[in-house]
Amino acid sequence: MMPVSMVGRAGELAEFAAAWAMVTGGRRRAGGVVVTGAAGVGKSLLIAAALDGLTPRPATILTGTARVHTPAPYDWLAAALSGRDTRDLPLPPDALAWLAQHPNAPRERYAPDALLRLAVRTVRALVDAGPAVLVVEDLHALDPASLNLVGELAGAPDLPILLLVASRPPDTAVSPQLVAATLARLCGAPGAIRQHLGPLPRTDVAAVLAQVYPERQVSAAVVEAVWRRTGGNPYRMVELLAVEGGDGPDELIREPLPEHLRLPVQPPSAPTAELTGREIEVLSCLAAGMSNKQVARSLGISVRTVTVHVSNLLRKTGSASRTEAALWAVRQQLTGPARHG
Repeated sequence: MMPVSMVGRAGELAEFAAAWAMVTGGRRRAGGVVVTGAAGVGKSLLIAAALDGLTPRPATILTGTARVHTPAPYDWLAAALSGRDTRDLPLPPDALAWLAQHPNAPRERYAPDALLRLAVRTVRALVDAGPAVLVVEDLHALDPASLNLVGELAGAPDLPILLLVASRPPDTAVSPQLVAATLARLCGAPGAIRQHLGPLPRTDVAAVLAQVYPERQVSAAVVEAVWRRTGGNPYRMVELLAVEGGDGPDELIREPLPEHLRLPVQPPSAPTAELTGREIEVLSCLAAGMSNKQVARSLGISVRTVTVHVSNLLRKTGSASRTEAALWAVRQQLTGPARHG
């Protein structure tokens, strides 16, 4: 089903190739392509297809992603180191064991800034003379240390890499503001390329169905039905074709649609909560990741008063946690700059 994800993506693939040509040609020592989009639009498959088409082949490819269930500092680097022989890397063995998240690693004995420098040194040693490709999957789910490392690598002009980053939009992340800041940092690097993948339009859905059923006539009614049923989402199209499309295109509009393929019904928009000016200030601090004590110091109020404000915010926004309230604030665009004392 690879054609499903690649249909309509020729322009994006061409940009990958052009960025790689800049790196391998020595005209730019560092470059990056940032790909965002909702779940299922084909970000990872697009990057995989781009990697398959890179010429000349990268000397090194480092790939890392988040560990959703048991996140730990430097998840991206630990994943990139997995399965690699690191014995000859010019780094302290205990620091390397900690960065690789070895189960028998010694306790942390480095300050955060020192660990960041060691993490950058580790990547430099792995890249060596390059050119190399660094793939960052699910940036929105990465731990803060990994986000900082990715930002440092993107800003290193003397590092012979092409950085390929895939992320969902920041408002779906656990730390929306941190992810948004990291994406802004990546996109602000010299020569960075920004891509956003949306749903496929009807014309691309028709092209997909023509590839899947090359000897069958696919009617406009079937194209319209598939587009509406999947919302133009490539992953949902793959699932629909796998579950319903084995006997021909007309089966794709069979009723009822399997439960796991039904598009979620959007609940009616909740009315905007009536918040006081002080509550909005507290909410901005929560969205910035501050603790109650930090909020109190920033706003010049007591911790007890902050606790009352947080309780009121959870009730007014219908949130079950501070994180949920912060996400609500991002969606409502109520997060102004938090004050710092």
